[in-house]
Amino acid sequence: MTQTPAQALQASSGYGQKRSWPAHLRLRLEADPAPAGGKTRLKGLDFAGPLRIQRPFYPEGGTCHLYLLHPPGGLVSGDRLAIEVTAEPGGQALLTTPSAGKIYGRDSAGVAQGQQVLLRAGEGAELEWLPQETIVYRGANGVLDTKIELAEGARFIGWDLVCLGRPAGEQWFDQGHLTQRLQLHRAGRLLFNERLCLEGGDWLHRDQVGLNGGCVFGTLMAAGPGLDEALITALREVLPSPDFTVTERLGVLLVRYLGTDMNACRDGMWRAWGLLRPAVLGRPAVIPRIWLT
Repeated sequence: MTQTPAQALQASSGYGQKRSWPAHLRLRLEADPAPAGGKTRLKGLDFAGPLRIQRPFYPEGGTCHLYLLHPPGGLVSGDRLAIEVTAEPGGQALLTTPSAGKIYGRDSAGVAQGQQVLLRAGEGAELEWLPQETIVYRGANGVLDTKIELAEGARFIGWDLVCLGRPAGEQWFDQGHLTQRLQLHRAGRLLFNERLCLEGGDWLHRDQVGLNGGCVFGTLMAAGPGLDEALITALREVLPSPDFTVTERLGVLLVRYLGTDMNACRDGMWRAWGLLRPAVLGRPAVIPRIWLT
């Protein structure tokens, strides 16, 4: 089939259905061997494309804090980010981002853009995945996929926070598409599996059985010891209802937010993390300094 001049120009310019800009980042973290143990070190680093990390920080002793960087600042059509983090047995690591992620409006060809995250924690490892929120712009075609694989004795706290559109600027997510998947496995067993397929402004966005018109939603997951009724009661007391809910099943505790205010969502998740971290990891919550800048 002969290409039209416009199609030929698109192909030569890197546009069209095959448009793609992949990037990957793979990290491997290991605890120092006994008896000299005490710190978790970054022992493996592999990357391609616009994904990097800052140097490791140790603001609380042995736990390794890492800041993930995506220099372009957002995803355009064809962008594909793949992040893979492995905390080897006994490792302690916290990963976050310096700013909100962004998924911009798709191009005229409708090419999708997205991020795939794979988090692994070995026996006795403690892994925290605490990125700042993702803003999904009007007209985006976004795909967010997060998978957590835990060994039997691993501990995990992580969240995924999403803002549809830019409500402060009255830029609503009334068109576009978002697919989001969250999975958590322990010792090969699937304990949590959730998938959202949302069209901007559709019934799922509007109705009470869906997002009830909300433009901000978030899920915090915690897996490990200490998830008892006393902790759940404490969480429910400090998190305002009905915007926040707290549930636990199969050893996975979920804190959910649905509403219209990202500041309220973020503040509530910080408070929840402040209660969960001592219970699950046995350490007080030490806020990454990048959150305060």
